[in-house]
Amino acid sequence: MNVMREEDIVTGGSMSVEEATDRAARLMDQYGHLQGVSLIEPMVHEEFNGRITMTSSFGTEAAALLALVAEVDRDLPVIFLDTRKLFGETHTYREKLVDHLGLTNIKIMRPDEEKLEAEDPNGMLFASDVAKCCYLRKVEPLQRALEGYDAWLTGRKRFHGGERDALPVIEPAGSRIKINPLAGYKREDIEDIFEHRALPRHPLEAEGFLSIGCMPCTERVDPNTTDVRAGRWAGQDKTECGIHYII
Repeated sequence: MNVMREEDIVTGGSMSVEEATDRAARLMDQYGHLQGVSLIEPMVHEEFNGRITMTSSFGTEAAALLALVAEVDRDLPVIFLDTRKLFGETHTYREKLVDHLGLTNIKIMRPDEEKLEAEDPNGMLFASDVAKCCYLRKVEPLQRALEGYDAWLTGRKRFHGGERDALPVIEPAGSRIKINPLAGYKREDIEDIFEHRALPRHPLEAEGFLSIGCMPCTERVDPNTTDVRAGRWAGQDKTECGIHYII
């Protein structure tokens, strides 16, 4: 279970919380039966034209959503959180995927250097307060990156389990709306996207990493495990970094 702190929550869209909640309900009624490109297209070009972005970790499954988005709009802003603790292979993979898919608008967000110097001067905060480390390196930068947007696309899926078991396709997130085009996809559906579109794989996947985040908090797992995210914060009472608590 993750503890959500007051400072981990932010509003910031142009809608009020009530307006976002009502609009999400209306969108679910109209589009809730859709997924993949069929859902992305109206969200990007009709409902939130110019006011929608997406986030991507450029991890093992990230290419699936990126490929579908590229089919709809290669110029859609893609937010990438460079925590300064990522594997070098993730940066290399990002560059490869961007080139492969022809993406044109990658927004690389980094932690605030002054805050890092004050709160994590030796870069070891992850060892004593992992939640605070995630906040400084991921949550706060994403708060800044989302300014000016009313909606954002995520690659979350129900089969990842945990808090994602009942993930809706469209959900209110405070004063914004969150779209989850792959919510209902199965593991084999993601594999089909990779195979049919000849997408490159994250180089660390072959080394036993099924879900890839920051280097200190990511471990190899048994490739036969049903828990795709088992290698994230292994042994800790934590399953999410906190960015999906941003509302």
